[in-house]
Amino acid sequence: MIESLTSSAGMAGAGLLAVLTALASWIATRWVTRYLDRREMLDHPNERSSHSSPTPRGGGLAILAIALPLVGVINWLHLPGVMIIPVLMGLAVGLALLSWIDDLNGLPVALRLVAHLLAAAVMMTLMPTNLFVFQGLLPLWLDRAVAVLVWVWFINLYNFMDGIDGLAGAETIAVCIGLFTIVLIVGGPAGPGAVALAQSTLVIAAAAAGFLVLNWHPARVFMGDVGAITLGYVLGWFLLTLATWGYWVAALILPAYFLADASITITRRMLSGELIWRPHAKHFYQRAVQRGMSHARAVRFVSGGNCCLMVLAITSTQVTNWWGDMLCLTGAAMIVAWMLFWLTRAKPGTNGLA
Repeated sequence: MIESLTSSAGMAGAGLLAVLTALASWIATRWVTRYLDRREMLDHPNERSSHSSPTPRGGGLAILAIALPLVGVINWLHLPGVMIIPVLMGLAVGLALLSWIDDLNGLPVALRLVAHLLAAAVMMTLMPTNLFVFQGLLPLWLDRAVAVLVWVWFINLYNFMDGIDGLAGAETIAVCIGLFTIVLIVGGPAGPGAVALAQSTLVIAAAAAGFLVLNWHPARVFMGDVGAITLGYVLGWFLLTLATWGYWVAALILPAYFLADASITITRRMLSGELIWRPHAKHFYQRAVQRGMSHARAVRFVSGGNCCLMVLAITSTQVTNWWGDMLCLTGAAMIVAWMLFWLTRAKPGTNGLA
């Protein structure tokens, strides 16, 4: 099945689909931005902000409005009668609505967290019992329970990392292009499911690219919780799917920068006695911007690091033993450590990967 996508005609069709999706997303983002501006749904600057003027918040609606229906159609065409992805899309829409309300009025942290847990738990109960996220190292019930917790953390860290212009959009593109490339190379054991996953990640990457045109610094619209939470949910499922196919190292490496920055920052705040759900500006990328680095330069640097991680993730799918896995993970750790160090130490105008 995957050969239909890797052929010349298949790649041409995929390219056309990506271009049309990006164009549709750009148009939708412009419309959503005007709507948010008219309704004065604005993110006003404060002491924790990385922007200086009121900016519409909730532009992630445009990504979802274009990408989610396309993902649903793609999976219906390749996997007719299989309900797991329609359920995923339905739950994603539910999280988007809840996050939209949160963007407008704010909701209790506990309510949002319970919703995230329920949405993840429902999907994990639907995952075939012959597939293990942790490669059979844990009994099924524990495999599912730990996967739910990891997934919920990923959903929230995606939101935490949406703190400067362009970062979440660029990360979405990097993770999705990495997944798309990996599926093309390995094919996956899922047959038509592999084609559906590849095309789904492609349209999400393209929709994020269309949004990024208006979210690039200086941003004319912010993604908001509605975009970041929902994208974290959907991409989390795709990464877990890749892990169940046996490519857990690649699934860990692709989002490694987001995982490291958010996890280290939150751990530091916990150890210092801070309330971790309170807004802050202590992530590594935020500290770089606070020292005078432009949003665009910080995002270009992170994107360069993500390209290196993508290469390692792809390489990890070709190794056949634990030594190879450990070498890939070690390489990823070194790349991420360098990224965090550079964001902490580099000054405006210095050279780096960006």
